[in-house]
Amino acid sequence: MSVGTWLIVSGAMLYSVLTVTPLMASHTADRWDWTAPILPLVVDAAVVIVVKLDDVLARLGGHGGKWPVALRWMTGLMTLALNTADSALKNDLVGMAVHAVAPLLLIVTAETGLAYRRAIATAVSKLETAQKANREQAEHKARERAEQARQQAREEREHAAALAREQREHEALLVREQTEREERRAREEREARERVEAAARVERERREHEREQREHDRERLERQARERAENERRAAAERAEREQRERQERLTRERATLLERGPAESKLPEDEARRIVAAAFDAGLSVRSAAELCGWSVGWVSARYAELRDPGTGGAELAIAGN
Repeated sequence: MSVGTWLIVSGAMLYSVLTVTPLMASHTADRWDWTAPILPLVVDAAVVIVVKLDDVLARLGGHGGKWPVALRWMTGLMTLALNTADSALKNDLVGMAVHAVAPLLLIVTAETGLAYRRAIATAVSKLETAQKANREQAEHKARERAEQARQQAREEREHAAALAREQREHEALLVREQTEREERRAREEREARERVEAAARVERERREHEREQREHDRERLERQARERAENERRAAAERAEREQRERQERLTRERATLLERGPAESKLPEDEARRIVAAAFDAGLSVRSAAELCGWSVGWVSARYAELRDPGTGGAELAIAGN
């Protein structure tokens, strides 16, 4: 399109110079006849500048405003006037029509080329946007596939590690069983030798007696240690029970204090209102009664009652004791 536009512009410029130069020469002093081609060249140069700048702006997606439009139409009308002036002065309507072809073609080509360039620039921009979106979507899918592959590889590694761990545990169990069998066989052989060694029976009995005595002492010490541990555990349990009872009594007193205050004259702070609602919930009061005690709305109190009914919120005691 650019090549065709410049061919039309070049042809119109050449035709304009050839047409306007005789007109300018006939209206210029004889010694200045050589300046006749200057005016058509200046006007046509302005046309070239307008067409070129419009081309650049169209490529960049910009708009020059009203002045480029004024310059484009002014140069086009000047070219039209200069090309048809000679025929107009001679009252030659056919000549005017013939010489108006090139200027009009130049004007329409400039306007049409600008419109085409803007339309092409808009279409290219939309195409690039769509291609960018497609690339981003493809990259997103590629990342998802890579993540799935990594997840699958991780699961396979974990499965292989679990199998290896089970294999090691099985082998360790076999080794322990083999060791226990060997120890049992060795013990049986030792007992057989002890039965054969009758001469050392007395010494063995003495050693056995000493061993039993040590075992008895050890059991006695272990029993005493267990008794001490049991006593300590029992004392700790009693202490924890006493602390729990004291805490429950304190919570009961706090609830009674909160509920005995009577209806609130104004909206209480949220932390205090939450404690009053928790106390009212434990006391089995209605939502409206709790709302009167804390000064908050019935809807807000209903929402707090719903939270207190849910075991995941920590219960009414935690709501009273908090903050």
